[in-house]
Amino acid sequence: MAEVLRLDGVTKSYGSGEVETEVLHGIDLVLEQGEFAALIGPSGSGKSTLLNLIGLLDRPKYGRLSIQGEEASQLEEAELTRLRGRAIGFVFQYHYLIAEFTALENVMMPMLVERGRPDAEMQKRAESLLEKVGLLQWKDSRATNISGGQQQRVAIARALAMNPALVLADEPTGNLDTHTADGVFELMREVNLSNRTTFLIVTHDPRLAARCDRIIELVDGRIVSDRPNTRT
Repeated sequence: MAEVLRLDGVTKSYGSGEVETEVLHGIDLVLEQGEFAALIGPSGSGKSTLLNLIGLLDRPKYGRLSIQGEEASQLEEAELTRLRGRAIGFVFQYHYLIAEFTALENVMMPMLVERGRPDAEMQKRAESLLEKVGLLQWKDSRATNISGGQQQRVAIARALAMNPALVLADEPTGNLDTHTADGVFELMREVNLSNRTTFLIVTHDPRLAARCDRIIELVDGRIVSDRPNTRT
């Protein structure tokens, strides 16, 4: 399988001099195409820091980080933005939709950022994604006029707009009731299986982690366990 993500000896520190604190200590991690992995660990373990590095929202202090074979650690900001926009999709605990925009316009946003102006192909892609997440009939509804579960489905469609190789999901079901959370999880799983999109899901929910194929555990800035989940 093709490598989507590789981290070699990645460290991250905050502060400087005598007050410098190392948060991540020599992280080695590889994710391949089509993997569906959970990242777990207690609060303060470094999960958010690691996710920010993988999402190219921050830079490691030491080590190498590659996305689809492209070494990202030393890229200029413009190149980093290009790689992030092309290769990575984000789903957060809160959907971060633009309230004044329709579902269709929200899904089109990553493509607008990339291309600068809307066109028919862009709209067709957004409609196709909304259909995939079961929301095509709400395409003209403003984000504030649909339910929390529907908003999260729009957020997933938006994350897939650029057909990324890697989707990072940070507590994607944390604000949802159990029934709605199950539906959102099943949708991510369906995308993973049908498109062979790699997912890394940060979660405190043991039920959700138990349904992933691989469980990576981070404690005190170190990966202490990385195992296939034989229960799925």
